[in-house]
Amino acid sequence: MDQQLLTRDRSPLPAHVDGLRAHVGEDGVAVLEFNRPHRRNAITLAMWQALPKLLFRIAEQPGVRALLVTGAGGTFSAGADIDELSEIYTDPDRADAYHADNVAAEEALAHFPHPTIAVVHGACVGGGCQLAVACDLRWVADDARMGITPAKLGVVYPAVPTLRLARLVGPSRAKLMLFSGELLTGLRNSAIGLADRVGPGAGLDADALEFARLLTRRSPQTIGAVKAALAVPPEQAAEALRPWERRSREAPDVREGLAAFLEGRAPRF
Repeated sequence: MDQQLLTRDRSPLPAHVDGLRAHVGEDGVAVLEFNRPHRRNAITLAMWQALPKLLFRIAEQPGVRALLVTGAGGTFSAGADIDELSEIYTDPDRADAYHADNVAAEEALAHFPHPTIAVVHGACVGGGCQLAVACDLRWVADDARMGITPAKLGVVYPAVPTLRLARLVGPSRAKLMLFSGELLTGLRNSAIGLADRVGPGAGLDADALEFARLLTRRSPQTIGAVKAALAVPPEQAAEALRPWERRSREAPDVREGLAAFLEGRAPRF
């Protein structure tokens, strides 16, 4: 595994909090990195609180068309910082506020306007897995360990991530994961629906980066419409798609796509 591949030759974007790093490249791919390797990239309250603003800042960068989410030091994230969490749980109101910040960060990632891909090495546990599930896609190393473990702590998992997990893997598999807190490895992540691609860790980053670059060459109009339709309950999908459909009749994407096909060239969206 080349630890620097995803961030190499990219410009840093200030994160304004310890433990998060952001990078933007001229290829249209941005990278969000959890960076507390001495704590297996455990996520602090300050990191949860900073994520929505940082994600908004990344999305605002000119030319950004895809986001890779990963962790430093061969670990995605071991989840919430347990030392901090144990102190927060001494006060019920603080615990309520903590989970509100936790869910706000997840929602900000889920609603990022461009495709998001979690690139998962090592441990992807608890809140870390929650954030991976909030991404559009997950590229997972064959030796990565994924799981959500509130049942080992007595924590009640919030409704938003519970339902998002169930939509991804199905209700029975969500129950299997949340009841047991079991960590899944290798192809089991793919079998249960957590991983969209599983492969050797040595080539995972390169494969994810290549796919992200591919997405930067696809129509942001089409991608945005897909994200909008699948972000709401099925009965609301038609309404969510309506402005995208109108835009497709008026914006140049379709004309460019059709012209490129007829001329035998790559489209320039």
